Amino acid sequence: MNAPVEHVELPGGQPSAQAAWTEGSRRPWSASSSKVSAAASQIAAMLFMPYRLPAAADISAVRHLVHWSDQSLRLRLMGYDALFRLDGRRAVVIGAGSGIGREAALALAAHGADVVCADLDPDAAEKTAAGCGGSARRVDVLDDAAVRDLAAAEPADVLVFTAATNVRKRLLDYSGEEFERVVNLNLRASFDVVRAFGAGMVERGRGSIIGFASIRASVTEPGQGVYSATKAGLVQLLRTAAAEFGPSGVRVNAVAPGVVETPLTRQIKDNPGWYAAYAAKSALGRWAAAEEMAGAVVYLAGDAASFVTGSVLYVDGGWTAVDGRFDPPN
Repeated sequence: MNAPVEHVELPGGQPSAQAAWTEGSRRPWSASSSKVSAAASQIAAMLFMPYRLPAAADISAVRHLVHWSDQSLRLRLMGYDALFRLDGRRAVVIGAGSGIGREAALALAAHGADVVCADLDPDAAEKTAAGCGGSARRVDVLDDAAVRDLAAAEPADVLVFTAATNVRKRLLDYSGEEFERVVNLNLRASFDVVRAFGAGMVERGRGSIIGFASIRASVTEPGQGVYSATKAGLVQLLRTAAAEFGPSGVRVNAVAPGVVETPLTRQIKDNPGWYAAYAAKSALGRWAAAEEMAGAVVYLAGDAASFVTGSVLYVDGGWTAVDGRFDPPN
């Protein structure tokens, strides 16, 4: 169905739903409030609702109807074959210079998104941008002002952030400086990123935020105490954002990877016994490649996940489903 549906701008200039969708594109809301009833009636008819609004319909009722029907209407217009398309949407990927962030940026672009590749390393960001036809931005997520500047310059429909660090030490061996380094990047910076980009999404009435947690948010081991605490904290931060941003049409979710071959896990890979033990722990008996996280990102970014928020999507090869590391005899 290619003909666009006329939408309207309600008093106050705030659209109550996303722009009308043709096949893979959006049109801005544009009409006077005198057309509200006609547009709402058209939406009602397309959704097979058993009534039409009267000409003098109360604006609040129209606002509720359009907000309620927006996702369903768009899905009807575009068809299931376009559930994973992201045409016309801007995706900002923080941590796009390497690993999971890089693969997420490439996958989002492959599904039609206009991708902004942000990273502390500008050369790495440029390399990823060149591979996906996107743009590159340098950002230090430990600099709150820089994060807010990025959010203002690149208003996002989709935000993905992967930046994290780990110091693998037992609690009694941890220093205060190491604790602050892990907490500041993994949790405080995530707090600043969610607030900076979330504010604009709430104002625009749409958006998808995807943060990267870890299996360590729910299961841990010696030497992972502080990292695990930050990832559990991130999950709760994202769930709270989902609760607070949801009424404005913004979805917030977490992806929880298992063991993935990235620069952050190089220390384990360099130890053959450690590497093999982690591979054996998952139900699939192997490590994941960074590319295997991309599907979860694309799913959560778009309309396929239009009713998914406040969730943690485990992409861990069955790690958290398997109890223990010993396979008992029959």
